[in-house]
Amino acid sequence: MSNRLRLACGTEVLVLPIQKILPLRRLADGIRKTSKCKCIEASIRELGLIEPLVVFPQANSDGCYMLLDGHVRHMILKALGESTVKCLVATDDEGFTYNHKINRLSAVQEHFMIMRAIKNGVSEARIARSLDVDVNTIRQKRDMLDGICAEVVQILKDRQATSKTFRQLRRLKPIRQIEVAELICAASNYSEGYVKCLVAATPPDQLIEEERPKEVRGLSPEDVARMEHEMASLGREFKLIEESHGKNVLNLVIVNGYLKKLLDNARIVRFLSQNHPEILVEFQKLVEARNPSEMAGN
Repeated sequence: MSNRLRLACGTEVLVLPIQKILPLRRLADGIRKTSKCKCIEASIRELGLIEPLVVFPQANSDGCYMLLDGHVRHMILKALGESTVKCLVATDDEGFTYNHKINRLSAVQEHFMIMRAIKNGVSEARIARSLDVDVNTIRQKRDMLDGICAEVVQILKDRQATSKTFRQLRRLKPIRQIEVAELICAASNYSEGYVKCLVAATPPDQLIEEERPKEVRGLSPEDVARMEHEMASLGREFKLIEESHGKNVLNLVIVNGYLKKLLDNARIVRFLSQNHPEILVEFQKLVEARNPSEMAGN
């Protein structure tokens, strides 16, 4: 087919001398001290190079290649004394960083990957060495969803909720867990502090341990009751906003399209400029808005 997509790289993995690979940019001096670089180095030490470098042959250079992607891996391999490296050869010399197009793993996805690795016989200690973390961290990630109902896992599987978020959710009964999960998604706030507030505003009969925690210094029972009422009201408001948001955005997009057609008509623009210039200015602002929130602001 003539319309078939062209691959960015060849499908064959080549093993090339590391000295023949020429980096296109210089890395910062302190990059090896960063946690990300240490994690990559630990993975290479434990498992070897998983993701090949991407290179492009350099003309008239005695078999040298330009390094397009994988500068950190290249630096680490050289520091470890490797003489050869696995590479993919690009079909053009565009320096494109592939990793920034990848969606990072959520905490739930990471949990399931660790569970799958353990099921396949990989020890927790080896996973920890590969990720340059303490083995207790791997065990916490392994046990993260203990006490979390399946509905909440489904709600938060692609969200940026952390292990601390799930630690707080574990204190709630399933129905309340679902309510809180929906609230933090509606607010796009997955921080431990926000979830703690929602837990603190939870009625005793919806907690796993129904006894209230120790009284907070400076807060009377009336203050706590008011917080519970306000958080409940806020939760209802968030849900109402979430339900109406999609419809409002659609209406704004339709209005924007209609206004663009109006302003494409020279007679209408001339009439507005002569008789209602202030309205014309506002219409133009709406049409030029980049997103619905800017339109709403106008």
